[in-house]
Amino acid sequence: MIGEQYLLLPGPTPVPERVVRAMSRPMVNHRGSEFKEILINVTEGIKQVYHTKHQVIIYPASGTGALEAAVVNFISPGDKVLAVSIGVFGDRFATIAREFGAQVEKLDFPWGEPADPQVLKERLAQDINQEIKAVLITHNETSTGVFNDLAAIKAAVGEHPALFMVDAVSGLAAVTLKMDEWKLDVVVSGSQKAFMIPPGLSFLAFNDRALRVQQENKNHKYYWDVSAGLKYLEKGQNPYTPAISLYHGLEEALKMMLEEGLENILLRHLNYREMVRAALKEMGLKLLAADDYASPALTSVIAPQGIGGNKIRQYMRERFNIVLAGGQQKLDDVIFRIGHLGYVRELDLLAVLAALEIALLNCGYPIELGKGLKKAQEYISSI
Repeated sequence: MIGEQYLLLPGPTPVPERVVRAMSRPMVNHRGSEFKEILINVTEGIKQVYHTKHQVIIYPASGTGALEAAVVNFISPGDKVLAVSIGVFGDRFATIAREFGAQVEKLDFPWGEPADPQVLKERLAQDINQEIKAVLITHNETSTGVFNDLAAIKAAVGEHPALFMVDAVSGLAAVTLKMDEWKLDVVVSGSQKAFMIPPGLSFLAFNDRALRVQQENKNHKYYWDVSAGLKYLEKGQNPYTPAISLYHGLEEALKMMLEEGLENILLRHLNYREMVRAALKEMGLKLLAADDYASPALTSVIAPQGIGGNKIRQYMRERFNIVLAGGQQKLDDVIFRIGHLGYVRELDLLAVLAALEIALLNCGYPIELGKGLKKAQEYISSI
């Protein structure tokens, strides 16, 4: 008996039954009082997760859509932009900016490592005429399982006037982020990660400094226009038809998050990271990211030589109905990724680790069954 699928990805993530039930509620008028109440509630809830008192606009799109919204609202054609990349999604943010006319300079760091704040500081110090208008950076890079220390990196930016724009699609509510305290100007996130609802909603938060830039923005936009979003938000509406069922789910998911407590959610993700990494090391496996900057949202595992990550993932899916993520681009078949983001329990991870040991053994990797699992059990017993 295979049973229900274990979805251990860095997104989309499992959806709680409470959220599924909420999404089955009847349709309401998206220009009526019922939806207005929902929109106000979820917008305020998202602000709590962001740790911001500034503006938040919700788009019916994946995280990439909100990244595009960030670019077309806050970057004008011809603007010089510094894009900090540590993987696939850092590259994507840079590509979007380039497609909309920005002059993009990339600061690339080795995949599997975080951005070095000192390198960014030195580059901005060279910008004597302050021609760089925005810095783009990824909070949590799911392609490698590494997070950037945004507080340290923002501190390195210092008084440079460039907007600091963050892709926090997979990081928000899994890795610490304090928008107002760290003076982050624009922060993007998405629904299918720690927010525990299906793909289809994304969140764009921005402060007053960014809004002043937006009011002078020269880029083409219609659907993504922040001005329209803010105008309709005053009436408790979206400019265009929203994904009403997802709003019902978001409202319920935010209730669950606030019931658990935001600090407890962050601690839970940290504990998952430590438990999974300890177990994998006990199995003799090598991890792509070092302990100091390994993501609490997922763990990237270097596949044993001669086996490959895709063979392991295939065995896990076909034998146990467990879905793990593969490596992307140059990491394809080099790594496999275990997501521990959102609605994931300790028991889920114990089951996956036990199945992984069997998969490794049957794929030809010499392993003592139960060794890694025991390490995970010991970690859980100690917290």
